[in-house]
Amino acid sequence: MKIGYVRVSTAEQNTARQEEMMLSLGVEKVYIDKASGKNMQRPQLQELLSFARCGDVVIVDSISRFARNTKDLLELMEILESRQVSFISKKEAIDTATPTGKFMLTVFAAVAELEREYLLQRQREGIEIAKRAGKYKGKPPIALTAEMQAIFRRYLSGELIAAQAIRQMQISKSTFYRLLREKRI
Repeated sequence: MKIGYVRVSTAEQNTARQEEMMLSLGVEKVYIDKASGKNMQRPQLQELLSFARCGDVVIVDSISRFARNTKDLLELMEILESRQVSFISKKEAIDTATPTGKFMLTVFAAVAELEREYLLQRQREGIEIAKRAGKYKGKPPIALTAEMQAIFRRYLSGELIAAQAIRQMQISKSTFYRLLREKRI
């Protein structure tokens, strides 16, 4: 069975391009995560890993959609290989059903991780320069709607637990606790 895995980093990003590619490849089942690829704790990825069985092929648009670092990629590959599941990355033209594909996967993963580290380093350096120049103000404060404030008040009164309030406000856990710490409500 051809199994597709699609991932975008945020809920606002669109999966249409990746989904269209899966359709054109005749993929029978597609798992879609709207989450960071920083680790393997993604619900649809975990479901895919539970579902995949001997003879299946997992197809992704690119390696970076599947894993962000070499360690995770190699761990995912080990899981797939133990179940005799092949892996295809279209962008990099990698197919682990071949020895060359297995080798190229490892090389591409290392290069992708290096590129990501360079990007983060340049980002940190740019922020530092902007801070020294007085141009970096950090992330702008979140605009709290009346509805969000009402949900926060329900949390503060004990009517809701934090997880419920976070879900209803549609913000991240860290943003919720930052707002609480800053006493913005």
